[in-house]
Amino acid sequence: MRKKLQDYLPPILLKTYEFPLLCDTEQPEIDRLRDAADAVLDAQFISTAGETAIARYEKIFGITPMDTDTLAERRFKVLAKINAQLPFSVRRLRQQLETLCGADGYKLELDGDRYTLTVKVALTAKRNQQAVEELLADIVPANMVCTTSLLYNTWEQIKKLTWGELKKLTWREIKEEVLPDGANT
Repeated sequence: MRKKLQDYLPPILLKTYEFPLLCDTEQPEIDRLRDAADAVLDAQFISTAGETAIARYEKIFGITPMDTDTLAERRFKVLAKINAQLPFSVRRLRQQLETLCGADGYKLELDGDRYTLTVKVALTAKRNQQAVEELLADIVPANMVCTTSLLYNTWEQIKKLTWGELKKLTWREIKEEVLPDGANT
């Protein structure tokens, strides 16, 4: 709760006619000033940046957001661009994927003999698959083949549900959507 201007005045001045009226008149202006100062501070950090600040970061990094992107998804793309640090190492890639998708939000498979790298994005983070693809395109060497896909539900997750719960879902939902009641954990 923010303090009102009247809270800063000594009690003797609150008994006058002019000072409480003056405080009531100036309060909206002070509130707008505080909000603007908070917005400037929030813009310094990607996780708290507002719409205007994220648009500025997107312009700096050359990111074109989709019309359907939420603010959180736009933050994710900016963060992915900032976190793309070279040189490439699998350890660094795991750190970046964990930062962007969460500890259980991806599965990384590397075949060093065939120079292939596969990243499977968890269903809980499937809207971030394109951003993961862009991250891989930026940091993985050109002589490696990169593929991304979704980490679909397996029998281990599906068998935790009852037949009654499964009857409510379509085959596509069973395969490609986050299952109810924590079956994805």
